[in-house]
Amino acid sequence: MNGKGGLSKVKRVGILGGMSYESTIKYYDLILQKYYEKYKDYHYPEIVIFSLNFQKVIDNELSEDRTKYIEYLMTGINSLENAGASFIIMAANSPHAVYEDLVKLSKVPILSIVQATVEKAKQKNMQKLLLLGIKFTMQSTFYQEYAKELGIDMITPSDEEQDKINKIIFKELVIGFFKQESKKELIRIINEYKTDGVILGCMELPLILNQKDTKIKLLDTVELHVEAALNYYFSL
Repeated sequence: MNGKGGLSKVKRVGILGGMSYESTIKYYDLILQKYYEKYKDYHYPEIVIFSLNFQKVIDNELSEDRTKYIEYLMTGINSLENAGASFIIMAANSPHAVYEDLVKLSKVPILSIVQATVEKAKQKNMQKLLLLGIKFTMQSTFYQEYAKELGIDMITPSDEEQDKINKIIFKELVIGFFKQESKKELIRIINEYKTDGVILGCMELPLILNQKDTKIKLLDTVELHVEAALNYYFSL
């Protein structure tokens, strides 16, 4: 067994999860799956997971107390640091609204899902993107600001459509319910806008949508984040 995981230096991936458990499971599965696809051995990366209280995350996101939100996320990050994580990936898009704050407080690197996703769009020469996610993400500016730095225009659905998407995510996807009518509604929204691509800016969206569903290029933030994590892991 000569996979790169066989190197003597201890390297450990930290996953800040629980936002929701469906996305956390997907991250864990995809990291190991992509490793095996590339190296065909069992020297899988060591992984530690800290699963946050999802309701506390939601409540803190919706409150106006940014400090309290950061403090709660840091309890998980600190636990991952204490467990020996070499770097951390947050298994959700929305916490990246306070990414810069968390980076300053963390003792280890935190890899940005926004950077991994938008830079992939830039590589593919995409000029205009549609952002889908929970309402918090769609109404925040962290994706738009980074996209603007790279010369990419980013739009979001109408307020009414945002409400529909938010409901589908929180009432169905995060608890493993996948309804055909909800999938059709998401596809309708995607096809309504003229863009070069769509950011699936919620970890649960790739669980119900895939590239076969539309001709518009879908940017799966989970997959792109995992690829960035593995590349970073092997650079250590």
